[in-house]
Amino acid sequence: MNNKKILHSVSGAIVFLVLIGASIAQATIQNTASTPTVVLIIDDLGNNLDLGIKAINLPGQISYAILPHTPNATTLANAARAAHKEVLLHAPMANQQHQPLGPGGLTIEMNKQDFLKTLRSALDATPHVRGVNNHMGSALTTLPKQMKWLMEELAIQNLYFIDSRTSVETVAAKTAEHYGIPCLSRNIFLDNTPELKAIEQQFQKLLTKASEEGIAVGIGHPYTETLAYLEQVLPTLEAQGFKLVLASEAMLQSKKYLGPFLDF
Repeated sequence: MNNKKILHSVSGAIVFLVLIGASIAQATIQNTASTPTVVLIIDDLGNNLDLGIKAINLPGQISYAILPHTPNATTLANAARAAHKEVLLHAPMANQQHQPLGPGGLTIEMNKQDFLKTLRSALDATPHVRGVNNHMGSALTTLPKQMKWLMEELAIQNLYFIDSRTSVETVAAKTAEHYGIPCLSRNIFLDNTPELKAIEQQFQKLLTKASEEGIAVGIGHPYTETLAYLEQVLPTLEAQGFKLVLASEAMLQSKKYLGPFLDF
């Protein structure tokens, strides 16, 4: 074979390898972009220190919703921050069952001044807050006026909102979007029935939702059964083809939010 033919063969081989490499790289990019995303929030932290710490020690990028003015709120918020997890204010809101709200509750009877004073006090009392979600709230989240007050304040404080969807009539997410507040809505409650088999079924529903829609938001609680199940299943998510991310990271990926609080 003469030199020209050799050169031509080598050049062709190089081009072929470059094209193959580019195809592989492109496939990798596409695969990463299409990886289903799971957002996991653990609600109701603040009263029980041991269970709260166990929740924060779960593996992976998890967000923690802390009840305001509770005995361990500051300790758990600091622990979550130190673990590079994310802190939300779990804001108690009026519910249709008239259940007691606890400290920092936002009620229907409040005027705007009292509403904002209570909300700001709860935010000030909870360190490292990046967003807010509702604790109960099946009544308050259906009221446009109060949701307007809430979202106006979140806009001022540069915070996002997670609608726990405790009522099918909620207007919280719709109001958040109207005011340009980054917002996600809960898809699955993991542990309305705090039994291992039921939690597993709900978690599988969460993964199915993520596969179908690209992203799914699950909310659980610091129950012993929930924490035990999550401790076992979370390390397997990547191998199953899912990505667990903080709430703010999901909003960044979806270009819903590019705010400065994303830096630790």
